[in-house]
Amino acid sequence: MNQVADKVIEKEKTQKQRFWHWWQCKRCTDDKAKTREQILQAAFDEIHRVGFQAASLSRILAHTGLTKGALYHHFGSKLELGYAVVDELLLEYLREIWIRPLEVTQDPINAMIRSLRKMGDSIDQEDLELGCPLNNLSQEMAPIDEGFRSRLEAAYSEWRNGIESALLRGQKSGCVRKDIDAKNTAVTFVATMEGCIGMAKNAQSRDLLLQCGQGIVQYLESLKNKQKKGEQHD
Repeated sequence: MNQVADKVIEKEKTQKQRFWHWWQCKRCTDDKAKTREQILQAAFDEIHRVGFQAASLSRILAHTGLTKGALYHHFGSKLELGYAVVDELLLEYLREIWIRPLEVTQDPINAMIRSLRKMGDSIDQEDLELGCPLNNLSQEMAPIDEGFRSRLEAAYSEWRNGIESALLRGQKSGCVRKDIDAKNTAVTFVATMEGCIGMAKNAQSRDLLLQCGQGIVQYLESLKNKQKKGEQHD
């Protein structure tokens, strides 16, 4: 391993775990599963920093200390590795932060606000400069590779559907206004979230991201059933 790779790895060890790289393997029960997860997370870091097309398998291996044989044992190609990053890591991120919290609540608006604030509190300057990995890959790879495009759209679709289902439950429980269209609202929320992160990334401004987030909170507050809220205070 060369000195440059050694320095990069040592730097990464001393850095905090970034917001986008928060997950840990919960399903690893043997060495093979742990090796696969190690490769996936190193691939995610590489792709997030430089994009899929510029991502280097050599740099990914340098971050893991594994051999090419180990990588190709689990992933037949760089493209297969990239697909797995979307299917297993990015989708899991969406489920953990945005989808699962909505599955266990009858008050989706407050749940979404909590997730939004958690995200805002956790993102630092490096996270901001790198941007949303889902959006980055969509911009880079969706126009040129159908495998990426279909996987990324499946992730976005699950996110939108999770919000739509939660809003419909919220309407039934009386927490969400009856006059809003749940599907349209879900689309608007996801698009606005991704737009906020992209705009803040371009401006390299955390203040801009937080300002945009506050605007989303105000929008979400407007979706609450104020009549029920008033009745609760009576």
